[in-house]
Amino acid sequence: MSRERIKIDLLIHDLKVPLAVIEAGLTSLLNRREKYGPITEKQEKVLRRALRNNKVIKTLVNDALELGKSRQGIINSSNFRISSLIEDALVEMFDLSYCNTSEEIKNCMDLEVLKNVLNKKGVLLVIDEGLWGQEVCLDGAKVRQILRNLLNNALKYRKECVELVVEKRNDCLAFSVRDDGEGIPSTYHEKIFQCYFQMDATENGCVRGHGLGLAGVMVLIEDMGGRLFLESDEGKGATFLVEVPLKDNP
Repeated sequence: MSRERIKIDLLIHDLKVPLAVIEAGLTSLLNRREKYGPITEKQEKVLRRALRNNKVIKTLVNDALELGKSRQGIINSSNFRISSLIEDALVEMFDLSYCNTSEEIKNCMDLEVLKNVLNKKGVLLVIDEGLWGQEVCLDGAKVRQILRNLLNNALKYRKECVELVVEKRNDCLAFSVRDDGEGIPSTYHEKIFQCYFQMDATENGCVRGHGLGLAGVMVLIEDMGGRLFLESDEGKGATFLVEVPLKDNP
């Protein structure tokens, strides 16, 4: 690893401490009013908004560190249930924009209840009941980051709904994320995975972020020996299909 890369990763890592202090302070003001005094309804809204945005920054910091480890070939596989992987990715995603939905997901007792909660937000989850409870061995942090990024993109560019399909395929965990948005012209199918590439807002009515999310997703997938497929065309939505090889028990 280059000295410049080490400096950048150290700076990213050191951001975690002040973020933890900010989170602890905001949480105390909200939850320990007997010690810090009462707050008005408007003040509570401001504090909760600040807390949500602090979580956004924490997520970005963890994502950047995970990408740094991936560049060094570090894979941390462990056993976990597929249900935990999907629920955690959904909670992280909705935490950033729909905190009430995030809380509902945390309280879901079974798969059908979760599907109903997601349907209200225009997300269709398709997974076999038997697979839902199965345990797999993967680098959970990387797979969760991939899934969250793809779902975030799909929600951003959908017209009405997003579909998440999870299944096992030939010793791989496979999941596809489909949206019904404007789609991606075939001429851009390779370019969108390049850092800082953005589709022209005049062509599809929106600017696609900073051009880093999909580039990072591709790095994480490749480092785990997986594959990413894109099916899309202009005006026909987009489907991203990911296949990640399952590992033996660590």
